[in-house]
Amino acid sequence: MSAQPLSVGLPPSAAATVFWPRRPGRLRYARRASSIDSWYSGRSNTDRPRPGTLVYCCGPEPLLAAVEARCAGWPPGALRVERFTAPAVSGPDHDFEVELANSGRTVPVPAGVSILKAVEEAGVPVLSSCQEGTCGTCETGVLGGEPEHRDAVLTAEERAAGDVMMICVSRCRGSRLVLDL
Repeated sequence: MSAQPLSVGLPPSAAATVFWPRRPGRLRYARRASSIDSWYSGRSNTDRPRPGTLVYCCGPEPLLAAVEARCAGWPPGALRVERFTAPAVSGPDHDFEVELANSGRTVPVPAGVSILKAVEEAGVPVLSSCQEGTCGTCETGVLGGEPEHRDAVLTAEERAAGDVMMICVSRCRGSRLVLDL
């Protein structure tokens, strides 16, 4: 079965970088694809990846959406995408509290304030960088409660596991989280 070309155009100024496996352990590099069609043209292995094949993609949102659609049937974790912005958040925030397991302290997190900011204001240092949910630096273990993931870092499988979260943007679905801090 041959791959069907996708008709997702990129703006002329867009520079898309795509890494595609030529053979096991090797990558092919392509730049400035004018459309995803040129990338997929003639590649039947996008429908049935070889064992161990991984695809990493970063670029404009139309490219990422097209690659995600093409690789939807692949095994979990075979596709990694890097977005430059976290997904838009809908719905209001609510107040909740965070228990810091290492000290036993409880920190209130008001609506509109990130967990990162609340914890830092309580005097607990946490590594962070982007504060937008795109880098993964503030990844923190979740020991209890249910996180509301708002980052662009975790995969669907990692989100479903609920054992880590990016505290710079993600929140709590309930009234309390217990974090490995």
